Amino acid sequence: MKVLIYSAKPFEIPFLKSALKGSLEFEFTSERLNSKTAMKSVGFKAISIFSADDASPIVLEKLRDFGVKYITLRSAGHDNVNVKIAESYGIKVANVPEYSPNAIAEHAIALLMGINRKLVLANRQVMKNNFSLDNLLGFDLNQKTIGILGTGKIGSIIVKILNGFNCNILANDVSRNEQLIDQFGVKYVSKETICKEADIVIISLPLTTETYYLIDESFLQKMKKNAILVNIARGAIVKTVAILKTLDSNGLAGYATDVYERESGVFFFDHSSEEILDKELERLVNHPKVLLTPHQAFATKEALTNIAETTVYNLNCWEEGITPLNELT
Repeated sequence: MKVLIYSAKPFEIPFLKSALKGSLEFEFTSERLNSKTAMKSVGFKAISIFSADDASPIVLEKLRDFGVKYITLRSAGHDNVNVKIAESYGIKVANVPEYSPNAIAEHAIALLMGINRKLVLANRQVMKNNFSLDNLLGFDLNQKTIGILGTGKIGSIIVKILNGFNCNILANDVSRNEQLIDQFGVKYVSKETICKEADIVIISLPLTTETYYLIDESFLQKMKKNAILVNIARGAIVKTVAILKTLDSNGLAGYATDVYERESGVFFFDHSSEEILDKELERLVNHPKVLLTPHQAFATKEALTNIAETTVYNLNCWEEGITPLNELT
């Protein structure tokens, strides 16, 4: 089966090639899937896409007309694919639900430590031979109250890591994880309680209609003014205008994020020779209270190996007439 890999990045191609087995044939394009590039799929029975690709209804209609039968995502999140429309068009969709929750959870802690201990600023200062500490004060995590929004696989690992820092952990989710309660003393409370009591809030939620712009002006106004917000989930869960306004008015101590609500077409590409046209993104990049990384939480050798192997597994199952365990349709 011929498979077109959209949004193929140089760092991931070797992992995909190493995982390749069976009768699959991979072709790679660095271009994102959208309404204009959908025609590249002509002649391919299957395609593989990433989180920045567009599999909206109009694109899916084109893929169907071009003969595409299978779409396998190289990500856990699938909010960029209209799964119901795909199913109605006879296109099967699968994802990689567990490529490495550890990679994401560990990056959340890296973001937290980075912004709290002002590591970027410290590095910039010493590169200019400035070794003063006046601007570099942080705080101990020991005994701090941390709110976790979402205690799925990633959120659960974040809880386990923070337990090692001797933190008091509050959580909010649609369902309670009894193991986290028993082993780590996690208390499930309302979002309002997290806002009122948490020194740090970490977002580990999927993007849904319920979580879109969950972190808005109202939510931020309820948080402690010296709190830090960490987003390791999806950019559109946080309303950028609201977070910038809150930071500017000293309503929060800091915002550390690996994602941005309009990152599609920007993140994963080198724009160093270009001007940033998105003014809100430009403000985030240059804001002294923001630590932004380019959606790199998943970028570990272990995660990329798992993504590649699961992608190949999904495709081989379809080729053999078997329903993969990760099928979403």
